[in-house]
Amino acid sequence: MKSKIDVRNQLVLSQIMLPAQANVAGNVHGGEIMKMMDAAAAAVAQRYAKGNCVTARVDELEFHLPIFIGALVTCTASIIYVGRTSMEVHVYVEAEDLESSSGPEKALSAQFTIVCVGKNGRPQPIPPYTPETEDEIRLYEEAKAKREKAKSNK
Repeated sequence: MKSKIDVRNQLVLSQIMLPAQANVAGNVHGGEIMKMMDAAAAAVAQRYAKGNCVTARVDELEFHLPIFIGALVTCTASIIYVGRTSMEVHVYVEAEDLESSSGPEKALSAQFTIVCVGKNGRPQPIPPYTPETEDEIRLYEEAKAKREKAKSNK
């Protein structure tokens, strides 16, 4: 689900995978990638909210292909919805074998719910978000509908 998002609401984090991040077969541990995804989601959320942000939930974590030692992993975190004190951040991960010419491939994706927390440890309000591009509006409406459905199922 790669789309065009306003770069003010987006953050890109890249890293080459090292042997310490993998098992004996050379596959990078899923938790290593999840940690990188969480760091990207939190960073874009903090930049947007101008405050401390914590992960409240991770949805729809999908592994599409294995990642190996030496791969360049790129996480793109995009804010797609903002509520009163929390926001939805979509993280899209690509893996690229730097020794081949195949280019980056979709490796993982997930949706993070991030909450802005004040110094008192309580959720604090964050600025409203207004989607502008077609892709931003579509993602915003999808996330809004998903949140409303989740609230009605409680």
